[in-house]
Amino acid sequence: MNKSNQDTGYLHSVETFGALDGPGIRYVLFLQGCPLRCGFCHNPDTWQACTGKAVTPEDAFEDILKYKNFISSGGVTLSGGEPLLQPEFCQALISLCHSAGIHCAVDTAGSIPLDFCRQAVDAADLLLLDIKALDPTLCQELTGQDNQNALALLEYCEAAQKAVWIRHVLVPGLTLRRELLENLAEFLSGFSCVEQVELLPFHKMGEYKWEALNLRSPLSGTREPTKAEVAAAKKIFQSRGLSIH
Repeated sequence: MNKSNQDTGYLHSVETFGALDGPGIRYVLFLQGCPLRCGFCHNPDTWQACTGKAVTPEDAFEDILKYKNFISSGGVTLSGGEPLLQPEFCQALISLCHSAGIHCAVDTAGSIPLDFCRQAVDAADLLLLDIKALDPTLCQELTGQDNQNALALLEYCEAAQKAVWIRHVLVPGLTLRRELLENLAEFLSGFSCVEQVELLPFHKMGEYKWEALNLRSPLSGTREPTKAEVAAAKKIFQSRGLSIH
């Protein structure tokens, strides 16, 4: 395919047989760069922008086509990092994928102002939206940024009836608190665009990446939630009529 510097993107890595990032089996592109500094991030090596492998949308699409038969039940997911930090690349790649009938999801924390990334959001078939915390002060504490952009994105998806899967990390002592979960569940129950909620137990599998970068995770002393705690959290959301994955 013809190569162009227009809309060049920066990739951290790809996963050709992803089963955790949207419906079906998916080709997942992890884009480089993220404005958040989440204490529970398992990919801190994606934070730095404009690094990694530079590719054009055509380059990326050409590789995706090699796996088209394997991802026919799913599609492509743009993840990161924060993919909407590179909206032109996302929009162009989604357009190419749609030309081949491939479903496209964007996995985002909603940290980018909508005015900057609206066209990429409009192009996506599905948003996997990670709500870090409903309380803006807690969100600031967890990520270094409040949730204004994320909630504005959710409101926009509701108006456009864009399909959304909500993701929320359960961190003992921080987000795994009954009153906070009840408030979030009640809030999300008012959005018809939310198809399901994924509650993700906090884990430390990415802690070695922090160490490799000479960083110390602020949650290094935090325990992982128990199965009983996760089950209780799921019941809160189910009681509000929300579908839990």
